[in-house]
Amino acid sequence: MRATEIVLVLLWFLPTMFCTNVDYDHRALVIDGKRRVLISGSIHYPRSTPQMWPDLIQKSKDGGLDVIETYVFWNLHEPVKGQYDFDGRKDLVKFVKAVAEAGLYVHLRIGPYVCSEWNYGGFPLWLHFIPGIKFRTDNEPFKVEMKRFTTKIVDLMKQEKLYASQGGPIILSQIENEYGDIDSAYGSAGKSYINWAAKMATSLDTGVPWVMCQQADAPDPIINTCNGFYCDQFTPNSKTKPKLWTENWSAWYLLFGGGFPHRPVEDLAFAVARFFQRGGTFQNYYMYHGGTNFDRSTGGPFIATSYDFDAPIDEYGVIRQPKWGHLKDVHKAIKLCEEALIAAEPKITYLGPNLEAAVYKTGSVCAAFLANVDAKSDKTVNFSGNSYHLPAWSVSILPDCKNVVLNTAKINSASTISNFVTESLKEDISSSETSRSKWSWINEPVGISKDDILSKTGLLEQINITADRSDYLWYSLSVDLKDDPGSQTVLHIESLGHALHAFINGKLAGSQTGNKEKPKLNEDIPITVLSGKNKIDLLSLTVGLQNYGAFFDTWGAGITGPVILKGLKNGNKTLDLSSRKWTYQVGLKGEDLGLSSGSSGAWNSKTTFPKKQPLIWYKTNFDAPSGSNPVVIDFTGMGKGEAWVNGQSIGRYWPTYVASNVDCTDSCNYRGPFTQTKCHMNCGKPSQTLYHVPQSFLKPNGNTLVLFEESGGDPTQISFATKQIGSVCAHVSDSHPPQIDLWNQDTESGGKVGPALLLNCPNHNQVISSIKFASYGTPLGTCGNFYRGRCSSNKTLSIVKKACIGSRSCSIGVSTDTFGDPCKGVPKSLAVEATCA
Repeated sequence: MRATEIVLVLLWFLPTMFCTNVDYDHRALVIDGKRRVLISGSIHYPRSTPQMWPDLIQKSKDGGLDVIETYVFWNLHEPVKGQYDFDGRKDLVKFVKAVAEAGLYVHLRIGPYVCSEWNYGGFPLWLHFIPGIKFRTDNEPFKVEMKRFTTKIVDLMKQEKLYASQGGPIILSQIENEYGDIDSAYGSAGKSYINWAAKMATSLDTGVPWVMCQQADAPDPIINTCNGFYCDQFTPNSKTKPKLWTENWSAWYLLFGGGFPHRPVEDLAFAVARFFQRGGTFQNYYMYHGGTNFDRSTGGPFIATSYDFDAPIDEYGVIRQPKWGHLKDVHKAIKLCEEALIAAEPKITYLGPNLEAAVYKTGSVCAAFLANVDAKSDKTVNFSGNSYHLPAWSVSILPDCKNVVLNTAKINSASTISNFVTESLKEDISSSETSRSKWSWINEPVGISKDDILSKTGLLEQINITADRSDYLWYSLSVDLKDDPGSQTVLHIESLGHALHAFINGKLAGSQTGNKEKPKLNEDIPITVLSGKNKIDLLSLTVGLQNYGAFFDTWGAGITGPVILKGLKNGNKTLDLSSRKWTYQVGLKGEDLGLSSGSSGAWNSKTTFPKKQPLIWYKTNFDAPSGSNPVVIDFTGMGKGEAWVNGQSIGRYWPTYVASNVDCTDSCNYRGPFTQTKCHMNCGKPSQTLYHVPQSFLKPNGNTLVLFEESGGDPTQISFATKQIGSVCAHVSDSHPPQIDLWNQDTESGGKVGPALLLNCPNHNQVISSIKFASYGTPLGTCGNFYRGRCSSNKTLSIVKKACIGSRSCSIGVSTDTFGDPCKGVPKSLAVEATCA
């Protein structure tokens, strides 16, 4: 660390020496009396690990961010009323200080409702059981608890001197979250609640502004902000407030049963540029790093364990190219315009249909944005006496109102192809296990197996019984069918969701699962009953509790009936079991025994190894894959369950839930408005087979993997894989702007610097070892699938090899001066694919 960096870090923590005043006016946030253009990105501290935080934050800073935005998760920090937890991944103070150490600001979104595809929207379940409580409305029991937790977090930040007014990094705070989307359902009580929340927040005297997102009627001095795929048309509710964008969705979240969401960077860059073109001065990517939903933290229901979000930094902490690099260039281009952006109002003119120019000019300072919002046609426009080519759905940025530094549809940044290198599970040779497969197991009992049970007449809603202490609730009943000779019949079950398994006389008879859109179940399961007593055991399970919607806390789960036996006595009789006396058991016996740690329980490794059987706990010992690359477990071969590595949950796994083919595409056109259903990939395949194991969860050897397999699988098919970069590519045309750092420089001969193709190996200890493809002319295809077009310079490969082989990075001018002209009068480009070693 350089001396200047040490001084900067120290200044964050010496409030008597370094204090910051944060305010706002109609144009921007004002920090120490100066308007600022700020680029922000969301990183949620519990969705990664403390060991990952510094690297994630540094990569964010390197990508051009000024601010890190995070929610605060109430149920994570106060799982039991009055008992707080800020350890490990929950160490909010450590995370905020890590951001400060990198010299970045923080936007702290306290909520305390967060949505965020997080279990129960971030609310602790004990809140549900407070007498008379109603969530997110003018309800005194709720307001008391909300104020108490909000005050707890604010006081914690103050104690550590983390607000900007104390010399810390926090420049913004948020109260409530997207309430305006559903507040009409609450009527006048919703309006009074929002007014109360605003007053409560500002009374806490943080010394920094508060915001409310998606809240058009946010009372002064609260700033109302925008969330969405596009916010260029957003207008604050007061002429005294700046235009802020708190959530620019980098794609969408992954569902069990859904395809992989992908948002092309050309569209994301277009949205960013349009926002600043139309007067915005603060925008945040949701997410910049999405991370992983460890434990049972997913909301939904049916939110997947991966929270990758197609973000610029992927789930594992690896830079996603070209998204990260192209956005970095966008940020640089916008910062080149900052002086003009903060000093002037945009003057908007229209250059033709779907063509728009915005000019910021004050004195000798001038910046311009030229936009083509047509989703199909490229256009050429005349602006200030010069001609500019604008691809469809793009924005060109001119920091001097003359020269284009960047067009959002033209990517200068390199792309990468990553792959997962699979290796079989390396068994720990020091393990005392004697099973040939090195797996041991314990059968989870079917039905009631614990002393702590409940018997009630009728069918009960699940969450009210479990309080979400477990995904699982047993509904058990013994029914005497002595007058029936024993036959095939049908068990009809209706449930609020989210999934169930039906056991008849100890044997699995059938299973059913819902989905995000239809979590409720209405199922007929063919069964065989015996003459006499029959045991019916129904295992109901949740897959993350609802996190969004008006009154979402009342939606419920579990088997509420009816439950009916159909077709008794040769099909002539039905028997409604709904109002009988049912016995209930919360959770699994293995959960109470602490089997997830792997250190307790009578593990069996002697008898026949059980495969494809429901309700089995499995355990094995293994050595970690070598190296520092991100590690995943491939759960192909398993059904559904939860996994723990050295006692730490890596989340629910469900590799058998296959994505539908709806809204899927093999290629994605960035042009035109993006929606959450556009550009889904990987359809017809399992939504998620790979599950992240952070390096900090692992030891070199002697690791323990425990699985609870709910529906049936074969753990011997499990494998580990490490994520590695396979190829580095770039494709730059002769009409691209130059590399952004050289945009306004002259060549030795006095001309302007032209476009160049730049390749960089992702790791500092790598160099370019081979060139897999190189063509200057009319190359076609994408990274990993380039091919020559109608013309190609025969000099290309030798020139690229000479410039790049043996170097960590190389830059090659894209012009006929470099390669000659293989096809005169034709627009040309250079495409290269290289490998690093």
